[in-house]
Amino acid sequence: MRLYAPAKINFFLHVLGKRADGYHDLETWMQKLDLYDVIDLELFSGEGIDFSCVDAAVPCDDSNLVVKAARAFLSKSKRSYGFGLRIRLEKQIPVAAGLGGGSSDAGTILRGLNAFFGVEFSPGELIDMARPLGADVPFFAVEHNAVLATGIGDIMYPVDSVSDCLFLLVNPDVFVSTSWVFENLSLTRTSKTSKLSCFQKCKEGSLSLQDLHNDLEQVTSARYPQIEDIKKSLRKAGASNVLMSGSGPTVFGVFPDNGRLLDTDIQRIVDMLRQEYGGKVYLSRANTDKR
Repeated sequence: MRLYAPAKINFFLHVLGKRADGYHDLETWMQKLDLYDVIDLELFSGEGIDFSCVDAAVPCDDSNLVVKAARAFLSKSKRSYGFGLRIRLEKQIPVAAGLGGGSSDAGTILRGLNAFFGVEFSPGELIDMARPLGADVPFFAVEHNAVLATGIGDIMYPVDSVSDCLFLLVNPDVFVSTSWVFENLSLTRTSKTSKLSCFQKCKEGSLSLQDLHNDLEQVTSARYPQIEDIKKSLRKAGASNVLMSGSGPTVFGVFPDNGRLLDTDIQRIVDMLRQEYGGKVYLSRANTDKR
C-alpha cells in the first residue's frame, strides 16, 4: 500500500493556557496541503516493524513517530495478528518546520492501516490512538482536510477547505523544536480574549484569510530573524497575507489562484525566492484528497 501524508499550515493559532499534562490548550484553524511525504507499507508473515528512511534527519529507530503509531495500531488490532510491517518513508515535507510532517506520517499510518484491515476502528478510536503521539497527530488520523480545533488539537470541527488560493511556503532550513517554542512562550503576551477567535468568526460566517494570526510566531521569529525577512520578501512578491505556520520556521504567503496570476508569474516568484532562500520553497494548494 502506498500512502500520501500531507503537510498542513495553521491559518490561526491561539494558545489558551498550559494543561496539567504538559500540553497546551489551543484554538487553531488547520488546512492540509497537496505537499506530501510518501509512505510504502508492506505486510509480512511474522512480527516486528522494519522502518527505513534515506533522509539523514529522520531517526530510523523506535523514537520515530511512524514506528510509534504503527506499534499503537498493531497492539490494539485483532485483524493484524500474525503480521509484521515493513515501512519505507520518502520525505518531501521539511523536518521540524511547522508543517506537521512527522505528525502527518504518524496519523497517515493509523488511517492507512485501518483502511487496509477493513476499517477495524472508528474515527474516534483512531483519535484516541493518535492523541498520545502528539498534538497534531489526531488531525492527520481523520479524513477532514480542514478543521477548527480545540483541546490540544484533538477536538475538531470540519470546515471547508480554502479554495482559489496558492500558498508559497518558504523554509529557512533551520530546525525548530516545538517543545522549545512552547517553553519560551510567555502566555501573558498572548491575547486573553482572542478577539481574532476563529470559532467566533466561523459562527459569524466571516472566517477569512485576512485574519491570520499565530501566537507562536513571536517566540520563533525572535530567535530566527530570517522569518521576518521571509515575510517581507513574500509581501514584496505580491502575497496578500503572510504567516509563520505552527511553531515554525516555515512561512507561507497567500496568493490568488483566480486566473489573474499567470503560471509564468508564479514560477518567477518561486525562482526568485529560491535564489534568496535556497531550495526549500514550495508552491502548494489546499489538499482535496482523502486517501
